[in-house]
Amino acid sequence: MKVALFATCLVDTLTPQVARATATLLQRLGHEVVVPPGQSCCGQMHVNTGYRREAVPIVANHVRAFAGALSSGVEAIVAPSGSCVASIHHQQAAVARRAGEHQLADDAAALAERTFELSQFLVDVLGVTDVGAYYPHRVTYHPTCHSLRLLRVGDRPLQLLRAVRGLDLVELPGADQCCGFGGTFAVKNADTSTAMLTDKMTDVLSTHAEVCTAGDASCLLHIGGGLSRLRSGTRTVHLAEILASTEEAVTPQQSTTPAVTA
Repeated sequence: MKVALFATCLVDTLTPQVARATATLLQRLGHEVVVPPGQSCCGQMHVNTGYRREAVPIVANHVRAFAGALSSGVEAIVAPSGSCVASIHHQQAAVARRAGEHQLADDAAALAERTFELSQFLVDVLGVTDVGAYYPHRVTYHPTCHSLRLLRVGDRPLQLLRAVRGLDLVELPGADQCCGFGGTFAVKNADTSTAMLTDKMTDVLSTHAEVCTAGDASCLLHIGGGLSRLRSGTRTVHLAEILASTEEAVTPQQSTTPAVTA
């Protein structure tokens, strides 16, 4: 299958290894990965902060970039981000329609039908739970808010993690509780965000896990920042990085960057 990678602006800027891991994994499973030029933000940050009108040209850019990929034979769009895919599914068409951009809204809705969060794509589209990964660490999983409540990914990430050789998966107490990031929420409501993060870190540390994983780099940056300040020894690793790990290359950072085409 020919798959377009939506790297997301946050991953591209702050955690590019997550995009590389996603491409590595999909290629290892036998799929061609392309990275459409011109892709940028999905507009989630603007919509969530109340700048709906300003989000319209951002939505238009996203649709333009990936509609072109679909016309060139791409069958699916995959992103290592539950929150961005949730925005594509639940915000883009609505924002465009509210602005009177009905054709853009229709195009965005059609694009959303072909767009998948990584675990959804692996389990629901490819029918795969064992991706051949090896990750010899004690791991706990944090289900991020948008993936849990909007995308309803359910236990798909857990199915994938349970099949990883060497991985000791331990349940996270209060798993469904927000980590306190929420994009600009963490800036506008810093005290509340910090209190929520403290609760989340307490739960993570109670598992004695070496690694806390999730499907959103934003939440992992928030949790990981707090854990590093505590010098806890527990680190955060994106789900894609774990699934891309093999016995030959235990961490995706050590693996060869995959050849992807634009």
